[in-house]
Amino acid sequence: MAKKNIRPDQSGTHRGAFEKAKRKIYATQNICGICGKPVDFTKKYPHPLSPCIDHIIPLAKGGHPSDMDNLQLAHWTCNRQKSDKLIDRREVKVQEVISNRILPHSIDWKKYKPAKEIDKDTRDIGTTVTDETKPKQKIYI
Repeated sequence: MAKKNIRPDQSGTHRGAFEKAKRKIYATQNICGICGKPVDFTKKYPHPLSPCIDHIIPLAKGGHPSDMDNLQLAHWTCNRQKSDKLIDRREVKVQEVISNRILPHSIDWKKYKPAKEIDKDTRDIGTTVTDETKPKQKIYI
């Protein structure tokens, strides 16, 4: 009878460390490291989108079986399709939300220059009418 290939993360010295890392990944990650879509933890193993742990560098290619830097969350089908291939790790883009909450709430008004004078009759900046018959009207902007 042929001897089964026993993986160290399934039974062996790395099993305890793998389980600890698995619990930590399940608690901290929620995006598939292969396809970049959210993982639903309510789905269980036979379901194709159930969560599982993927070795970024496969064990067959010399990856560490229980190192946190070599493990990531994945969908079961994504992990099956990846198999023992090396792929580029996808970085999940976080969309930046722009709102008025990030604007400063107070302004140092001492840094602002006084408004420039505009003559209402000529609309020239900084000039005034020299005719004494017309009263000077200044508009500030």
